[in-house]
Amino acid sequence: MSLLKRMLPDPYPVPRVNGPVSGRVHLPGSKSITNRALLIAALADGRSTLHGALDSDDTRYMADALSALGFEVEAAWDLRTIKVTGQGGKVPATEAELFVGNSGTSMRFLAALCAAASGTFRLDGTEAMRERPIGPLLDALRQLGVEAVSEHNNECPPIRITSTGLEAGRARMRGDLSSQYFSALAMVLPAASGPIEIEVEGELVSKPYIDLTAQTMAAFGVQMNHDGYRRISVEPGNRYAARDYAIEPDASAASYFFALAAVTGGEITIANLPPDSAQGDVHFVDVLEQMGCRVERGAEITVRGPEQLRAVDVDMNAISDTVMTLAAIAPFADGPTTIRNVGHIRLKETDRLAATCAELTRLGIEVEERQDSLMIQPGEPAPATVKTYDDHRMAMAFAVMAARAGGISIADPGCVSKTLPEFWDLLEDLINGSV
Repeated sequence: MSLLKRMLPDPYPVPRVNGPVSGRVHLPGSKSITNRALLIAALADGRSTLHGALDSDDTRYMADALSALGFEVEAAWDLRTIKVTGQGGKVPATEAELFVGNSGTSMRFLAALCAAASGTFRLDGTEAMRERPIGPLLDALRQLGVEAVSEHNNECPPIRITSTGLEAGRARMRGDLSSQYFSALAMVLPAASGPIEIEVEGELVSKPYIDLTAQTMAAFGVQMNHDGYRRISVEPGNRYAARDYAIEPDASAASYFFALAAVTGGEITIANLPPDSAQGDVHFVDVLEQMGCRVERGAEITVRGPEQLRAVDVDMNAISDTVMTLAAIAPFADGPTTIRNVGHIRLKETDRLAATCAELTRLGIEVEERQDSLMIQPGEPAPATVKTYDDHRMAMAFAVMAARAGGISIADPGCVSKTLPEFWDLLEDLINGSV
């Protein structure tokens, strides 16, 4: 599935900027919020309308899967509007084959939804998805009495879920791998027949995504309790109510355009992105501020780049989807930049630490890779083609470097359609001064 607005050469030579890049960018809705809202609307009682929804591979896979499960889903993608008729906590289908591409949120969220249903369901994805772990969530479902198996016995998709619904119980999962496992289970708790408590073993990564899940659940009438990220539950009897729901612009996608302002000494505003958003990646601008950028936080956010970026040493556990964005602009800083406490991103669309290190090295940048960190030395990137590993964030992050340095091409540019099909159009418009 590719939603790019036009065909691009592969590899794609990114145009070089000739000076400070300035503009006001209108981004589509957050992928993370769109997929959460889709699932919750399906569990609500009545018809919900999602406004500002993201049109991307990941959200289309989610919407199509809900349709396959028997929910009425009407998507007007050109209007960024999706209407979902919820069934009051029930899943209409008793069997289904679901294909989710390389959408990790869809795979994990739908696995939990199928566990709350009555029937047998098979979930599969691309070859890349078949390498992405889902074992901790499967184990948690088994703790709750669900038959949840990995067909290849490797704790990765394809998976098969056989269930008669979720009953009262308790499940325990490691917190150091992915917060999506916890979000997936949390969102379906109102569909259980009794109270369920989810315990976090160890330290939970990417905590802001739990806050994002809680905020989305609350918008549909259910309060999540998370006890300092140690135990997750909802009050018995809580049920989702249908509503009209507006989805914020994607803060993760915003990071690339803020970074472009940072490395060109330009000025970028992301329209309608509130500084107090529950999306954790909105705090990427805090890192840019440490690097010398000026950040204005009003009704929306504006970043102005400095003459020279300062190097930083930063823990990015809570905003790990922006690790590659920082890594791609780190060579333009005045000293070595260190990114810490992000070992869990090795389990994303690709091993993002290894991939980032490999591509920076390919571009002539000195990098030290450790199990959960990177140290990136300053330097001028050399002309090369960047491999993207079927990972949209690798493509978009290194595109920022390419625009600044020149002479750099991005392999498989179409992979950005996973979350931001219009990325290249937005980037070129900024480079050409038409935004």
